[in-house]
Amino acid sequence: MTGETTDGGDASAADLFAEHRPLLFSVAYEILGSVADSEDVLQESYLRWREVDIAGIENPRAYLARIVTRQALNALRAASRRREEYVGPWLPEPLEAPSGDGPAEHVLTGEAVTTAMLLVLESLTPVERAVFVLREVFDFGYPEIAAAVDRSEAAARQIAHRARGHVQARRPRAVAEPALAQGVAERFLVAAATGDVQGLMDVLAPEVVFLGDGGGVVSAARRPVHGADRVARLVTGLLRKGTTMGEMGMRFGVFNGMPAIVVAFDGAVDLVLCVEVVGDTVTGVYIIRNPEKLGEIRLPG
Repeated sequence: MTGETTDGGDASAADLFAEHRPLLFSVAYEILGSVADSEDVLQESYLRWREVDIAGIENPRAYLARIVTRQALNALRAASRRREEYVGPWLPEPLEAPSGDGPAEHVLTGEAVTTAMLLVLESLTPVERAVFVLREVFDFGYPEIAAAVDRSEAAARQIAHRARGHVQARRPRAVAEPALAQGVAERFLVAAATGDVQGLMDVLAPEVVFLGDGGGVVSAARRPVHGADRVARLVTGLLRKGTTMGEMGMRFGVFNGMPAIVVAFDGAVDLVLCVEVVGDTVTGVYIIRNPEKLGEIRLPG
């Protein structure tokens, strides 16, 4: 039910939205893989939420998730058309883990937010992706999911089963938690920063894959690169070439649930490099260089 709200109602609506905002942003990001698009979805969702008579809403969390899911699905369908024309590999916009010294901006941690998982979700249909995210990542009930994607509860269950099987077939190995992966990642990142090819070879899995996202704006590998030797030389060459662009600075962080470094030249962020660790080896290297995806990344300290 919709209608006008009083000033007190507006305040209550704003408070409820603010209370659930980290969850709502996380739902949108898992569906879209874009920080900027997720923020746009939240803005549109808030406008729609303000039109709702919240006195008649029994479960604001589920109702807000429904609004955000529907807006995210609309955005995903539009983004899917753009991504078909994307130059080179498309990688999700890097999302940094909350610092812990302020209010949480999102609730995503671990496997759900890793680049590899988000790339698997890209292979689902929009509705499959939304259902998988709501069920497997955020543990919404099937009645809530059905309402969010405008399907029957039985259909939602079928979609969830199909999506779960698709994801499990493509993600047979669990990615190490960032804390457990940190030692391996630090060895990799130090070797990469110092040009130590052998040091990289020691931590790279034989089947490691490299993906670079330049978006056609800056140089990046247009196709995936496979194999420890090729990836090691590519990574060291990339950073060594970058030093000709100016004074290099870097900082460590956790982006998309994975250890990472932010690299800048003359104070301008040039790339975010994330490493996926399984067991005690690096199985994936993801470099985001598209400037449109780096605008919110802080410079190295």
